[in-house]
Amino acid sequence: MRGSEAYDALILGSGQAGTPLAGALGRAGWRVAIAERVHWGGTCVNEGCSPTKLMIACAEGAHRARHAPEFGVSTVTVDLSEVRRLKRELVTSFARGSERGLQEAPNVTLLLGHAHFTAPNQVRVATAQGERELTAPHIFINVGARPSVPDVPGLGAVPHLLDSTSIMELSEVPSQLVVLGGGYIGLEFAQMFARFGSQVTVLQRGAQLIDREDTDIADALMWALRDEGLSVHLMVSELRVEPLGSGAARLQFNTPDGSQTVETAHLLVAAGRVPNTDTLGIEAAGLTLDARGFIPVNARLETNVPGVYALGDVNGGPAFTHVAYDDFRVVRDALLGGGQRPERLSTYTLFTDPQLGRVGLSERDARERGLDILVATLPMAHVARAIETRRTAGLMKAVVDRATHRILGAAVLGPEGGEVAAALQLAMLGDLPFTDLRDAVISHPTFAESLNNLFMTLGDVPPVGNSASRTEPSEVSHDA
Repeated sequence: MRGSEAYDALILGSGQAGTPLAGALGRAGWRVAIAERVHWGGTCVNEGCSPTKLMIACAEGAHRARHAPEFGVSTVTVDLSEVRRLKRELVTSFARGSERGLQEAPNVTLLLGHAHFTAPNQVRVATAQGERELTAPHIFINVGARPSVPDVPGLGAVPHLLDSTSIMELSEVPSQLVVLGGGYIGLEFAQMFARFGSQVTVLQRGAQLIDREDTDIADALMWALRDEGLSVHLMVSELRVEPLGSGAARLQFNTPDGSQTVETAHLLVAAGRVPNTDTLGIEAAGLTLDARGFIPVNARLETNVPGVYALGDVNGGPAFTHVAYDDFRVVRDALLGGGQRPERLSTYTLFTDPQLGRVGLSERDARERGLDILVATLPMAHVARAIETRRTAGLMKAVVDRATHRILGAAVLGPEGGEVAAALQLAMLGDLPFTDLRDAVISHPTFAESLNNLFMTLGDVPPVGNSASRTEPSEVSHDA
């Protein structure tokens, strides 16, 4: 091993925070080393957002083809090996782009290998060419998380247990798929494979799917999935897994409806993720972990060790790519003079169909905080664009402060729900009252136009500072 190498910054992990941070610091004249253990670009590019959304689009193509006769169009064969090829092609393109961007950044050294702390400001990286000892006054941890395996009797004996990475490498559509977990990852894969042609069963321990959401939103999504033929079980308890011959497994469990049994050769575990902190040399660094193994940080993303930061999934915040990228911006602005950033407005999208776009507080959140609110709801069955495209599953819901008329949060469960939620997010960032959206002239017929009618359900509430009002809400958002 060569002698210790001194840098201005060390970055562990090339995810959606570490990669842009390396470039920004390098362009600012810092000497930067970035170490990546497996693949350039991080989870989003290689195993998360990009490949899954491409596969969801493929599954949607199959779904639409099966339902083409409903639109007067008269044929579906799914070639999962071709879907996998397309997925691999996209991943390779994006990962190479991330690596190329780092290679072209000034003052940045790339190291492919596992990194771990040997002291608070020192890291050892095991590369194919040998070990390298690096030191820096600033170290940024962006190592992400990985799928967790729940403590279920017999689960460890299943020979071909699938997770969110390995399931995308299947070359044939399973005849049956059981999904453990009714959260975001589990539901996206459940619907995807149902549309590819699998008989899908979802097992959820809790009383509803997507437990962060209000019950009416979760129930509407559950019924949409059941209408597509998925079997969804809630309040699953006493789950036991018994391996069978030829790689299959028998699952036995209880529900409020009684004891249940299902057999499958394909079992997907989508029961959360654990941080990649167990091989980082946490003790040598002196870092504090929380009970789940994540690294706590303050508003500047600083850990308990001076000069060491944690960005992205590893710090226990919302596990979304856009959050990790904003972590980069927080650190960049703090270190390079960008000033203090405004408070982050929480938002995310679940890419099921109907799609769920969420921004800000849910009704449950607002009531738990004791806020005085108005709640606007509108079924997608009352939205002209949804009726015209025959995609009426879901509903829209917004939470409004009663006194100020400011929008506190919203959920849009429907076609392009994430895009419509983004419009609400912009209104919230601009501190607009809901009446501005109620009375806005929005192009017809679009899904965004339904924002008029969503807020008209609150009744004849005049805009703040204006006595003008609009007609009562019509049953369908079809203003000419």
